[in-house]
Amino acid sequence: MTASASNSLITVNPDELRFQFELEKQTYCDLKVLNNTENYVAFKVKTTSPKKYFVRPNTGVVHPWDLCIIRVTLQAQQEYPPDMQCKDKFLLQSTIVNPNTDVDDLPPDTFNKDGEKSIEDMKLRVVYISPMSPQGSTEDDTVKNSTQKLDANSSETVQRLKEERDAYVLQSRQLQQELDILKRRNRRGDSGFSFTFAVFVGLIGLLCGLLLKLSLSSPPTE
Repeated sequence: MTASASNSLITVNPDELRFQFELEKQTYCDLKVLNNTENYVAFKVKTTSPKKYFVRPNTGVVHPWDLCIIRVTLQAQQEYPPDMQCKDKFLLQSTIVNPNTDVDDLPPDTFNKDGEKSIEDMKLRVVYISPMSPQGSTEDDTVKNSTQKLDANSSETVQRLKEERDAYVLQSRQLQQELDILKRRNRRGDSGFSFTFAVFVGLIGLLCGLLLKLSLSSPPTE
């Protein structure tokens, strides 16, 4: 479970921005911003390296007790930082605004610190994670692995059902051939046909029913 950071206005989860760092590849981190009050709270995101990160939304208004998601995207980098250490910082400012205020209605001086209003600051550090480290496995990887396991199990089930269906088809064909032989013997006047014929007809009906059931229960394949 990830840690969170809080002040009197908002709670932010996680309490740091963690990026799985790979060369020439974008990666992102989502911040969940929760309004802890019954007021409308405006926020603004700043960073020490604005050219490296793409923040959306970088300014917004969170309704009372509501939640907002901020996605911070690390642009593709051409080289690894020394020792995979990052000195970039983020600053999340928050302040109470008038009820029903929309982000487009925020005055330019909303986050200017003066004596009339209170601006709360929350600092967040940046952590780079190597894809080869144990922490490099993301939620997307977990979902992908689970999906692959489900696909493998589904393929095994389909293959097993196909083998069972083929076996029933073969048995049905063999019984049909034996039934044809009995019919030809009956035409020549052989005795004892009626009872044997009825038994084989019953078996064929049973096998055809099982075959139909398997065909209907087999999942579709691409």
